Amino acid sequence: MSRIRSHGNKDTELALIRILRAHHITGWRRHQPVFGNPDFVFPKLRLAVFVDGCFWHSCPQHSTKPKNNAAFWRKKLAANQARDKLVTRTLKSHGWRVLRIWEHELVGKKTSQLVARIQKRTSVAI
Repeated sequence: MSRIRSHGNKDTELALIRILRAHHITGWRRHQPVFGNPDFVFPKLRLAVFVDGCFWHSCPQHSTKPKNNAAFWRKKLAANQARDKLVTRTLKSHGWRVLRIWEHELVGKKTSQLVARIQKRTSVAI
């Protein structure tokens, strides 16, 4: 657990960067000082984008429950979900819009649906 980093998940972040660039979606920044440490921020639109890993954030489609040390993992994953809700609620109360993307949406057929969601959120007039 000590080797797992809280940010910089290269696979998911790079996959989303490729998607954003391929579809000419601009205005995003990374590593911005925003509550909850979003993976991407569109500062002018006040849009925070989080890419949630299927395991760490308990994806309803792909999450697995470890059999070893089950009580620890149940508590850990529940705490992650509670933190996600708190971050989303807090950002919304401060005038931010929040977009949460599942890790599995970054590959395969789901990509076109994801691009449509992102474009819908980023096409709002400033």
